[in-house]
Amino acid sequence: MAGASAPKRQDTRKFFENLSGAGKSIAVLTSGGDAQGMNAAVRAAVRMGIYVGAKVYFIHEGYQGMVDGGDNIKEAKWESVSSMLQVGGTVIGSARCKDFRTHEGRLKAAHNLVQRDITNLCVIGGDGSLTGANLFREEWSSLLEELLQQGLIDEEATQRNSELHIVGMVGSIDNDFCGTDMTIGTDSALHRIIEVVDAIMTTAQSHQRTFVLEVMGRHCGYLALVSALACGADWVFIPEMPPEDGWEDNMCQKLSEIRSRGSRLNIIIVAEGATDRQGQHITSDFVKDLVVRRLGFDTRVTILGHVQRGGTPSAFDRILASRMGVEAVLALLEASANTPACVVSLVGNQAVRLPLMECVQMVSMFVCRRGINMSSKPQNPMRVVVSYIIHFAVTVYSRSTFLFIYKRFLSKVVADSREFNLNLYLCVQCVLHLHALCVNIFFLFNDCILFYVCVNQTCDRIKQSASGTKRRVFIIETMGGYCGYLATVGGLAAGADTVYIYEEPFDIRDLQANVEHLTEKMKTSIQRGLVLRNENCNENFTTDFIYQLYSEEGRGVFDCRKNILGHMQQGGAPSPFDRNFGTKIAAKAMQWITRTLKESYKGGRVFANSEDTACLLGMRRRTLVFQPVAQLRDETDFVHRIPKEQWWLKLRPLMKILAKYKTSYDVSDSGQLEHVTRKSNALSIAPQSLQIQVLMTQNVA
Repeated sequence: MAGASAPKRQDTRKFFENLSGAGKSIAVLTSGGDAQGMNAAVRAAVRMGIYVGAKVYFIHEGYQGMVDGGDNIKEAKWESVSSMLQVGGTVIGSARCKDFRTHEGRLKAAHNLVQRDITNLCVIGGDGSLTGANLFREEWSSLLEELLQQGLIDEEATQRNSELHIVGMVGSIDNDFCGTDMTIGTDSALHRIIEVVDAIMTTAQSHQRTFVLEVMGRHCGYLALVSALACGADWVFIPEMPPEDGWEDNMCQKLSEIRSRGSRLNIIIVAEGATDRQGQHITSDFVKDLVVRRLGFDTRVTILGHVQRGGTPSAFDRILASRMGVEAVLALLEASANTPACVVSLVGNQAVRLPLMECVQMVSMFVCRRGINMSSKPQNPMRVVVSYIIHFAVTVYSRSTFLFIYKRFLSKVVADSREFNLNLYLCVQCVLHLHALCVNIFFLFNDCILFYVCVNQTCDRIKQSASGTKRRVFIIETMGGYCGYLATVGGLAAGADTVYIYEEPFDIRDLQANVEHLTEKMKTSIQRGLVLRNENCNENFTTDFIYQLYSEEGRGVFDCRKNILGHMQQGGAPSPFDRNFGTKIAAKAMQWITRTLKESYKGGRVFANSEDTACLLGMRRRTLVFQPVAQLRDETDFVHRIPKEQWWLKLRPLMKILAKYKTSYDVSDSGQLEHVTRKSNALSIAPQSLQIQVLMTQNVA
């Protein structure tokens, strides 16, 4: 007798298109200091809100616009957020509002929202802006009651707007918010700093000068610390780690030693909030005078100022802000009366929701604990990193490494190891722009390639060119082999209409549907198109074929141009993200090697014959992991040199929705409200950066 069939497994997946925003109104505002990438967050929130059927509003000029009302609160359309992805700052304006700090101001703001039935707020700003939003939510019921008593609203409006839901996104170049690895705008600010430092180094070398650079950050030293790591600065001052007494002598001795070894320049980076152990402010001018007086070096001061806030947002910030904007809308749709105000954060490469006030309280707690108790000595095991990193420090400034391991050398390496009885451990650090070896892991050089492909050098300029000619579509071919990562994530960062990749097969019907989609788009006020194609996405549907097809089918509606980027994607200076990620995983790799050597030492010999002695190091979801190379065999498509599963494929539906395609978007990983205090150890990568910088400079002030 045949056994009973197994019960069908219930599908617990959650899809974005099944969530309805009908009858809901969402308002989006930016508040406090502006940051690059805010526009990408606004764009994503507006378009995802409209996609689910909600009514979406702009609140111009932040909380001031909410208090003033009138034309400051306008309904947003799909086309309203076009052409803003590549623009820095915030196009809907931002302002610091004193009126909102008063009860009367918040009462006016509540009245303006109730008039439009707005009960969902998406706030993009810093800790002050988000704290104000939470206070507004806590007072909401009493504000409605007061408006009702004054006769400004009726009972029906009170019942209809009884709940106010708030979701925040942290927009701050300082990266000073607890609970998120990166805030919107931080990576772009680092780009501005590194661009200046790289430019200054040439003139400093020419004249044998010392440069003291002051960077922003208020009371947070993240920008100073990470930029010091990225450019190989000789000394850095940050508020989180006040220098020990006698730092003047230590710094001058260090600078003198560097010059004696043949260096023609010194770079000192000072965070604007840096102080000594007595709480005295350390200024860039003070440091300059000290160097001139003690050492006699020709010294200059450069204060970057608001240059760090300006410019085009980086690819990292565009993608981060887009993902956060989607998660914010999703959180608002799922919010209930008992849901606390939350903030969308980035942990590893995952977007998560955290209780807003827990994050704010953690920020306050860490600020209170600053001073002597917050400084620490570098751990001894980390000292092994110094010689490794400093020995190859030249590669920080070069696009690629000068060390090559050719296949023909591997046999000699094995032979020599046997001859001299060497036990070799292998830790592979992926330095690829293809993102094509293992599952769910970031690779070095990805961010740099994305920046040049999609931001500064190509797509932005091409879109600008298209805006000068009505109804034009550009077909762009990117590198990547058979891996569509660059094309997909680049398309998300550049606002592409369509992206063709190998991992998602397509046929002539798909091409025809894309042409029809662009034809409909040309009837709106957005009369340009951007199509990206991975170089090996299809052997028959080549770039020339797609160009000719679009040109023919779009005849009379739009014209086409094509652009094959080629090896220019491998050129240029490495991005701040790639420099720092490379430094961190180099340190992590050396820690792993020294630890594993000790664990494998037996009877005077080191045994490196297990599979975990050859590992691949990279980021998987939220953590850096060492994965044995042997385990990658089952996860890799060796013919096409790509993983069998790609984490970034989940971003493709997001890219399509933002381009106004109807598609299915699996958001099963979203929706869990986590607690910041439970995972504080995994929140920040800054402590590791600080430790590495200590070792690279031998003394951190």
